[in-house]
This record gives sequence, structure tokens and C-alpha cells, in this order.
Amino acid sequence: MSTGDWESRVAALWDDETIDDQQRIERMRDLAADAPHAALGAFELGGAFDSGGHEADADVQYAAATAAGLDSVDPDRAARMVVQHASTLRNLGRIDAAIAMLRDAPEHPATGAAPRVFLALALHSAGRSAEALRVAIEAVEPTLPRYHRSVRAYAAALTED
Repeated sequence: MSTGDWESRVAALWDDETIDDQQRIERMRDLAADAPHAALGAFELGGAFDSGGHEADADVQYAAATAAGLDSVDPDRAARMVVQHASTLRNLGRIDAAIAMLRDAPEHPATGAAPRVFLALALHSAGRSAEALRVAIEAVEPTLPRYHRSVRAYAAALTED
């Protein structure tokens, strides 16, 4: 199957609201086997596991996508995977690993402020609520129509001793 056909089938599967999580996983498993690159298949299968609440299986697939070179095969998916994988790690109780992954996440148009939002969630899970709130505020500050200086100052004050 061509790359374009594969991409269309993956998109259609994600858009299909008539199937349950287990059906999506099984169909994605078949599509992953036909992926134009192993990294793409592992990423999409990881996403299906993740979406279906099978975080341990998602973790395995995300690690496989990384090992197969997703960052060089599809930088947009690689950027999204950082968010998804870190969220999975947080759900698995590996909060420090999630925080480290999200702190290292480069800015990318495919994710926007998502890495910082998920970092705030991970920090909150780690019991670092003031830092979490600061990160969340700093993530949305650029979108405000005004009050930038005040919001930045208030956010910074949350973690000052």
C-alpha cells in the first residue's frame, strides 16, 4: 500500500467513532504491520493503546518508535509522541521521567503549548502545585490580548522563596 493510502487509512481509523477501543487497537495493529516505516507503525499503535487505556503497551510502542528513528522519519509525529509518551509515563507513575521528557521537549507547531500543559499536569502529580500553576500560566500567557507583564510577574512569584 502506498504511503498516502496508509496515512488515509490511519486517519480514517482515528476518525471512526463507531468502534470501541479494542477494535481500534486491533485494526491499528494491522495497519502498523503495513506501515511505510516501523517507527510510524509503532507510534500509531502506541497511540491506539494509549487511547484505549493500555499505558504499559503504549509505553513499549512509543519506545519502539523512538528506537526506530521517528524523529527523523516524521518530526511532527515525533513532537506529538513526546507529549503522548510523557502523559503515558505520568499515568504509569513514572512522573519524574515524564517531567524530564516534557522539560526537554522542543517547541514545535504540531504541539503548540501542549508540552507545557502536560508538564503542568506532571508537576501537579509530583506534588509541585505552585510550579505546576506557574508553568500552566506561562503556557497561556502568550495568548492573552494584554496583561502580559503582570501575568508573567504573578506567575514568577508563585515559585519565588
